Amino acid sequence: MDSSFSGDDLSDYDVVSDPGRRSLDSSVADLMLEPPNEIKEPAPLQEALDKFLSTRLSPGDIQSSVRAYLGFGTLPVSNGNGTLRKQSHAGINDYRTRRIYVDGIFDMFNVGHAHQLRQAKLSFPSVHLTVGVFSDELCEAFGYPTTVPYVERCELLRHCRWVDEILPDAPWQINEQLLFERRIDYVAIDEGATVDPAYDNVRLKGYDALKRQGVFELAVKFTRLSSSSA
Repeated sequence: MDSSFSGDDLSDYDVVSDPGRRSLDSSVADLMLEPPNEIKEPAPLQEALDKFLSTRLSPGDIQSSVRAYLGFGTLPVSNGNGTLRKQSHAGINDYRTRRIYVDGIFDMFNVGHAHQLRQAKLSFPSVHLTVGVFSDELCEAFGYPTTVPYVERCELLRHCRWVDEILPDAPWQINEQLLFERRIDYVAIDEGATVDPAYDNVRLKGYDALKRQGVFELAVKFTRLSSSSA
């Protein structure tokens, strides 16, 4: 992911989804009948709140944005006696664990990366966040030489509180097989990537292929900083 950031700007990343490929077993395993435990975070410094706008977004803010975009709000449903009650759209269970995938180089891990992963992790009340990391050889082959060695990039991400799973040697171009094998619900990509001439064309073809298969996208706010790689 391109992480060339402008300091005070709020940017987006998109999420594309393939929810129809989940097996019954995996869906049942990820069902939660009760609300997950509240996520507790250390309070940010006032300077961070002033500098990084996405720091101000609470989990509720993030999830409200996601729900509004996906249409997961409440709809009026008839009780059969002339009155209405509210019911979650399409029977969506808020507490089911969603599996979200983010991939990238993550060279010189910075605040922008951390904010991005936080946004992905907090997109729903319960999220299993898988992060795919490109190998040094793959980055070199596609013209993105790294500063931090692959094993260190993986280890840094493993210690990020928002990450649940590391996918080593992630493919440069995402594909439907990966979504199916990893039971991925959503894939987070940089907002504007499809129209950014600086974004890698091979990776874009993978995202575009998913969209042509009927996946949908979602914009979620996060802060971008300055760095040379995703």
